[in-house]
Amino acid sequence: MTTDPYRTVRGRGEARVSVRGSEFIGHAMPASTVEDAEAFIDAVSDEYADATHNVPAYRIRADPLREWESDDGEPTNSAGKPALSVLKHEELENVVVVITRYYGGTNLGVGGLVRAYSQATKKAVEAAGIKEERPHEQVSITVEYDDSGTVRGIIESTGYEFDAAYEADVSFSVRTPVSEAATLRDRIQSATSGRAKIE
Repeated sequence: MTTDPYRTVRGRGEARVSVRGSEFIGHAMPASTVEDAEAFIDAVSDEYADATHNVPAYRIRADPLREWESDDGEPTNSAGKPALSVLKHEELENVVVVITRYYGGTNLGVGGLVRAYSQATKKAVEAAGIKEERPHEQVSITVEYDDSGTVRGIIESTGYEFDAAYEADVSFSVRTPVSEAATLRDRIQSATSGRAKIE
């Protein structure tokens, strides 16, 4: 898994585009796994079950990168491919989109469909907002009370998100960028003379 930063969407975004009577509703959402992406596609398809088409596309960071799209009954390459092309053009990863279409009685032709699906995808992504994300991992640290203050100080100095549980021992769960996890482990082992249990 690469540790490089990547571009993704901030949250859920929705946008509407009307073209000659047809209504296109773009839905965009971050998704860190193929399962998350497919669950979102199913949820939107269920919510808009009365729509003429629900066209999905996603790009998920995996080894290798997973890309998928479907025309959902639209003419070949007129819907899913344009949606996926927008995600590629914006260099977005860990993102899923579904474009819902309500047919308005006028055939748009393949060119018209490509434009409409591209526009709805672009607007949904804009509504969701784009951010740069760094891959993270959870680091679990368990120490005795004597070392807990030192360890907490190190974690707080990094600015990483963490949870602490004070029981017989003290456990910290730290969300750290993958690229910086080894450094954090080394600092804590040094500070506790190797007494910390780190997973």
